[in-house]
Amino acid sequence: MNVHVTSSPHDAAPATPVPRRWRALALLSLAQFMLILDITVVTIALPSIGVDLGLDRAALTWVVTAYTLVFGGLMLLGGRAADLFEARRTVLAGLAFFTASSLVAGLSVNATMLIGGRIGQGVGAALLSPAALSLVTTLFQGPERHRALGVWGALGGTGAAVGVLVGGLLTAGPGWQWIFYVNVPIGVAVLALLLVVLPGPGPRRADRKLDLPGALIVTLATAAALYGLISSGDHGWTAMSTLGPLAVAAALYAGFVLVERAVPAPLVDLSILARRRVAAGSFLMLVATGLLIASFFLGSFYLQQVRGHGALTTGLLFLPVALGTVVGAHLASRGVGHLGPRTTATVGLAVAALGAAIPAMGPTSGSVVIGISVAAAGLGMTFVAATTTALAEVAPGEAGVTSGIVNTFHELGGSVGVAVVSTVAAASLSSGGVVATGFTHAFDFSAVAAALAALVSLVLVPAGRPPAGASARLH
Repeated sequence: MNVHVTSSPHDAAPATPVPRRWRALALLSLAQFMLILDITVVTIALPSIGVDLGLDRAALTWVVTAYTLVFGGLMLLGGRAADLFEARRTVLAGLAFFTASSLVAGLSVNATMLIGGRIGQGVGAALLSPAALSLVTTLFQGPERHRALGVWGALGGTGAAVGVLVGGLLTAGPGWQWIFYVNVPIGVAVLALLLVVLPGPGPRRADRKLDLPGALIVTLATAAALYGLISSGDHGWTAMSTLGPLAVAAALYAGFVLVERAVPAPLVDLSILARRRVAAGSFLMLVATGLLIASFFLGSFYLQQVRGHGALTTGLLFLPVALGTVVGAHLASRGVGHLGPRTTATVGLAVAALGAAIPAMGPTSGSVVIGISVAAAGLGMTFVAATTTALAEVAPGEAGVTSGIVNTFHELGGSVGVAVVSTVAAASLSSGGVVATGFTHAFDFSAVAAALAALVSLVLVPAGRPPAGASARLH
């Protein structure tokens, strides 16, 4: 699940007739759907990918994290590119890059080619997603905009749920390569239709600059941190292959702060991130996404390697998990006004801890599916608390950049979560499921992490209810 709150600077009347605007919305929503689906679709196929390409635990972890890392790390840069080079051009470029990279990933014969394809998908997604949303808010005005954003959110929200089923169907059918190949004809068709449906390109803006150094530094810093975390699963926490990358990451993060303070058009306004509500919302988003994507990763390997279920059966078993997230989010979106974000976040994370504890006490196929489904419902509540916390009391002119910050933590959370649980479960993942204790330890870790995050939210998240009119759009 991803989150977008919109604040468009474009208030002029739309340049296209109503029918074409809705066609454009359908195409842009389909493109966004592909981006969200590609976060979860690959988790079901990982065991098959590992067998066919001979990939070890670390490489399989990067197959997931490379996409979400680059998607999140470059998302704010993509939003700036849409402003500078015009949203239409940015959407088309991002979709073309994502489609071509999907073909590369499907044709992969080794880890380097596959991870390179996933990095390319992440670059395309980072360009496409914020630019597409900018176009939606430009093409629609007034009540129409609310309906359009509702369609956008509803279609995107099904991406995670459909991803696990599509991953199972394609992996069990024509093969794992088709989880990437399927993007190619869809991407080409959507690209061709967008060229016709979208209004012509507008003028480029010369009043903003791209903070390319900031984007590269923060992405490389997170990549170094993930490398150190993944390496610790094989070599231990005291090995130079662990400590070295972590030290590099710390230095790069410090350099990022210095760059953002020095450049005239920074990637992120650090003063906004330092606000308590924004920091609390970003923390909740990081934790919730990390735990959710990590549960897909763990559950997929456990059900296939330990329990011997096929990819299709695993995909079907995961449907209650994905739906639990949607149900939890929608229940919380109705109740957060009465409970307040602090209570919603605390309860949600406590439910997530309870869910993770169920398989930790004795993993079986049933306990894993039930436990992760319960946890997913709690994390769905946490997503709502994250956005309502971060965006409460934000000025209209800052809603876009604040939303971008929260979305960045959403994508990066998936990378961090998978890297951490892959390290904790290293013994089981490396043995192909012969050693099951790693999975138990990973579920234990998830339960403890969720419980600790619940306690932190009691202190970090401000008390009180969100102000009237505060809302978040989930997908």
